[in-house]
Amino acid sequence: MSPREYLAIIHCIAGLKERTRHAWMKSGRQESVAEHSWRTALMAYFLHSRFPGTDLTRILLMALLHDIGEIFTGDIPTFKKTDADRAREHELRDRWIASLPPPYAQKVRPLFDEMDAGESEEARLVKALDRMEAVITHNEGDPTTWLPLEYDLQHIYGGKEAAFSPALKDLRAEVNNEVDAVIAALKKEERT
Repeated sequence: MSPREYLAIIHCIAGLKERTRHAWMKSGRQESVAEHSWRTALMAYFLHSRFPGTDLTRILLMALLHDIGEIFTGDIPTFKKTDADRAREHELRDRWIASLPPPYAQKVRPLFDEMDAGESEEARLVKALDRMEAVITHNEGDPTTWLPLEYDLQHIYGGKEAAFSPALKDLRAEVNNEVDAVIAALKKEERT
């Protein structure tokens, strides 16, 4: 890969730092897609020992790359994203993957095929953590930024994806405890 090709990739993926997500952080600013992907990867790293036999490198790459299509479409909250939005994101993502110089296109393409299929333990782990990271970020932020539908969504988002693993079910239950504490504190504050 030439330095020019390398820099083209690096400049493109900088879009992950620039695209904001629906979630607001403790600091009062919106989270970027890059921050979400970074923490999803670290969540996977610190939970990897509960998934013996999985490939940590593949898991980390999936976590870091899973929202690469949002460089081109921006983040669309799950409750607003349509099948047409998903198709457009995948089309643009796939075009980007195909444009990568060898051997990267041939290495990245199978990771996305695996994530899209959602059958491997690695892909299922990343999907569950992707969802839980969003809930955790909401819990850490100001709950007054939540939309009314998010009070219920906070309890269920990622639950189905976590159901395949006792470790993830336990983590999701603890995240729900945090959701309950955030909502209880908000209600208490509203009463005073």
